[in-house]
Amino acid sequence: MLNKLKKIKIKKIRVGRGIGSGKGKTSGRGVKGQKSRSGVAIKSFEGGQMPLFRRLPKRGFNPIKRNFVGVLNLREIQGHINSKKLKSNEKINIELLKKLQLIKKKFNKVKILGNGEIKDKISLEVNFLSNTAKKKLEKSGSSVKILSK
Repeated sequence: MLNKLKKIKIKKIRVGRGIGSGKGKTSGRGVKGQKSRSGVAIKSFEGGQMPLFRRLPKRGFNPIKRNFVGVLNLREIQGHINSKKLKSNEKINIELLKKLQLIKKKFNKVKILGNGEIKDKISLEVNFLSNTAKKKLEKSGSSVKILSK
């Protein structure tokens, strides 16, 4: 035998169709006021409480994973070597520069620029390198390892 399915029909409530329907006159909207009018939607209104979109901080176009690049000139590196802060025989990388407070802790990448001269032979591990700095470092016989960008 076939299983007969019962058809269930829920009668649609027709609002504003007379006093006897139970949803006549004001159609269940109460009396007067902004919410009783048609075409009114109070979006994000929270009864006078500070709305969520105003409670949260503005983020705008500031990328969350922004790269902070610390910039060092060859003149500064040579100056730190002369002042015995850096040793010319040790590998100069971002961890060492942060430890010696030559760049700020917020920087997560380093770029070497070619301002000034370098006399000592040094070993660098950096993310970026300018063309002039590259030429001057090759001239001094230094070794440079460029880390992944």
